Amino acid sequence: MSEIIATYLLHDFKGEHEKKAEGIALGLTVGTWTELPQLVQKQLEKHKGRVISVTPLPEENRANLYFGQKVYRSIIRIAYPAGNFSNDLPAILTTVFGKLSLDGEIKLIDLDFVGDIQKAFPGPRFGITGIREKINVFDRPLVMSIFKGVLGRDLAYHNEQLLQQALGGVDLVKDDEILFDQDQTPFFDRVRTGKTILEDVYETTGHRTLYAVNLSGKTFELMDKAERAAEAGADALLFNVHTYGLDVLQALRENNRINLPIMAHPAYSGALASSSFYGVSFSLLLGKLVRLSGADLSLFPSPYGNVALDKAETLAIAEALTKNEPSWKKAFPVPSAGIHPGMVPDLIKDFGVESVINAGGGVHGHPEGAKGGAQAFRSAVEAVLAGKSLSLAAREDHALQKALALWGGL
Repeated sequence: MSEIIATYLLHDFKGEHEKKAEGIALGLTVGTWTELPQLVQKQLEKHKGRVISVTPLPEENRANLYFGQKVYRSIIRIAYPAGNFSNDLPAILTTVFGKLSLDGEIKLIDLDFVGDIQKAFPGPRFGITGIREKINVFDRPLVMSIFKGVLGRDLAYHNEQLLQQALGGVDLVKDDEILFDQDQTPFFDRVRTGKTILEDVYETTGHRTLYAVNLSGKTFELMDKAERAAEAGADALLFNVHTYGLDVLQALRENNRINLPIMAHPAYSGALASSSFYGVSFSLLLGKLVRLSGADLSLFPSPYGNVALDKAETLAIAEALTKNEPSWKKAFPVPSAGIHPGMVPDLIKDFGVESVINAGGGVHGHPEGAKGGAQAFRSAVEAVLAGKSLSLAAREDHALQKALALWGGL
């Protein structure tokens, strides 16, 4: 049997959650049941939603304060037969949470893909292992940096930033998500000149850096643009998946003429996931759904930075990206926003070696510039993996010493 099992967090003021769950299961599938003749019930049985469980939760004072009255809470799980919808995320999300998202205080927490329906979603093309093979780094978290302050600047400025970040030893560099196809820094010029710069750095230092260029433009032009980027020698694509849609990400992943790692940016996801009572969970949106749609790396706010998420939420995102699944490769978790070298011990402790440490201001704000900032991050990673404190390591590394003097520890 193939089906989708949806898990919801339900709040309401009556507490009749078994009745509510049954109403959802019927309302989103066959519509009604007890009024139907027995013959019709038999014909529609395979299309009927099924309530799997209703688990009451303890009363929560925060929820009571938010709604101004006593609120009953529960976790409900409902199974939807795969025969009810086509094997695509727009159809699935419309079924399990389309109309329902407008019906009261309910949040979609998780989706389980049971049976052959998993095969309809490709998962990452490269995943953690494939990305590591591209840069020949297998025993540590990867380090990534971000272009900063390049909007409105020319290509020479952009390329100098790329050069300095690569010389500092980062493994990946990504465009800012708001750097589109600008007159000063055209998309294909960024791809071509970036490739030349990074090849020169590799030949000089032996260190491989990948550059993720921001794929943007009108939706129906993206496929051709991505194919041309691959032909021009792009290393990877940054993609604002939550403004374009998960199905567009999947189409990019499934196009064999593109064949590039895809980095999913979380822009706009807060509009869908930030509420405790409505929308979609961050672990589903930034974890499972981007992974099964084909992202090789997923960015999300860290629990420590300037756009911090609750720590439990971030760990759940990372778990969804790296959990062993028979149908999908693992994707890199990329905790981001406000990261500096003093946070590296906590990043590695919380997210492990199979993660990417990502920084913008924490690289470019270094007193020695982007190269020094990148070196400080690499030194911090090496110190943690060697079991050394950052303060001890900083005695022997001036780039790390200056970073800690500026930003301190966590």
